[in-house]
Amino acid sequence: MKKLTFSGWKYWHYIDFVRRKIILGLGFMVIFTAFGTCGNIEQTVIKSFNSTEFHGSGYTSMAIIYAVFSASNLIAPSVIAVIGPQLSLFFSGLVYSGYIAVFIHPYTSSFYTLSVLLGIAAAVLWTAQGNLLTINSKDSTIGRNSGIFWALMQFSLFFGNLYIFFAWRGKSHITDKDRQTVFITLTVISLVGNFLFFLIQRPDPEPAPSDASESLLPADISDSNSVVPSQSLCSQAFEAFKKSIQLAMTKEMLLLSIPFAYSGLELTFYSGVYGTCLGAMTQFGDDAKGLIGLSGILIGVGEILGGGVFGILDKCNRFGRNPVVFLGLFTHIVAFYLIFLNIASDAPVAPEEGTQMQAFIQPSVTVALICSFLLGLGDSCFNTQLISIVGFLFREDSASAFAVFKFVQSITAAVAFFYSNYFLLHWQLLIMVLTGFLGTITFFVVEWGVISSRRDSDYDSI
Repeated sequence: MKKLTFSGWKYWHYIDFVRRKIILGLGFMVIFTAFGTCGNIEQTVIKSFNSTEFHGSGYTSMAIIYAVFSASNLIAPSVIAVIGPQLSLFFSGLVYSGYIAVFIHPYTSSFYTLSVLLGIAAAVLWTAQGNLLTINSKDSTIGRNSGIFWALMQFSLFFGNLYIFFAWRGKSHITDKDRQTVFITLTVISLVGNFLFFLIQRPDPEPAPSDASESLLPADISDSNSVVPSQSLCSQAFEAFKKSIQLAMTKEMLLLSIPFAYSGLELTFYSGVYGTCLGAMTQFGDDAKGLIGLSGILIGVGEILGGGVFGILDKCNRFGRNPVVFLGLFTHIVAFYLIFLNIASDAPVAPEEGTQMQAFIQPSVTVALICSFLLGLGDSCFNTQLISIVGFLFREDSASAFAVFKFVQSITAAVAFFYSNYFLLHWQLLIMVLTGFLGTITFFVVEWGVISSRRDSDYDSI
């Protein structure tokens, strides 16, 4: 049998890299087709659920999920160090499926219990994702790969919400049959996505130590994934936990914590609050509930456009990450202003019957859907660049670094879901505007530091 040359080895490993990244993106796309649609409609579904046995709130559930998610990020690297990123993705995905299945016939106790378990699973899932993306990228490709992953995953907002738009169009009340049909379908979809994670293989070792400098693989792949025999599982878990605490105290991480926090606030708004607001606007007529799905589709279009463009044009951008983050801030400010003018202030907390109030202009479906697109585009600007800069700065400890990222993001999302039960719309928008401005400034400071430290080298990644 002919021996594989090193050039042939590099070619097949390049193909394997591409395959792993695409499968990772597709797995998240399918799972979040189910979970993203669930989160977008659950508060509306709960308002329509007629049962004396159930007294849950979608906002409260999401607050629990993100609060537990935040705390669990501190132990997520330890879990990944013990069982590996692939099994971490699989078992976490099963919990996502269980949470969605609860809505087939919800009970208060099971609803909130699965909310707690999902918070733990989400921390492990997203930390494993960041770890896998980083160890399958180089410094010059982390920006491109994060953009491609983000675009693939955000296709999830298109398919599920398209079904909701056609199924619920013209309905003022969601029946038990409507709810059960939707959530049985979403549960099956999430299980299919979960099993895709089994197709992600561990990177193969290099063929010879002498070829290490020519390898396409990042130097830390074997360190990030192999289990050191001399270490016990407990010591590995403790070391991973200690690294997370140490990284959280670095100057760069402290500055990035503000844009992390902003990403959590706007995640809450576009994924749970805004769709609920549209469904509560009686002045949109009988199509108001269907607009929840259409809004989700346009958020997804914005996410896909942003992630795809910033990934494909990675090599063409010589100005770093700052212009993309500034575009995200500008896009969100425009969206927040139009929402302030178009949507009634009590829409987030309105009862099932909706709100009769009017904002500052005659409510317009067109303006509302433009805002959906802008929310998605701005979110992709922030998240692709946050993933990129975290993977670039902390590639040696990527699991711990992404755990800190998700810790801050999820704790602010939990706070936002909690106050969404009580705050009127204009207060929620004001909080996001102030946090977004401050977060953009601190991101600029970190990025300027990166550019300065690499001014004499080939710094060409976004």
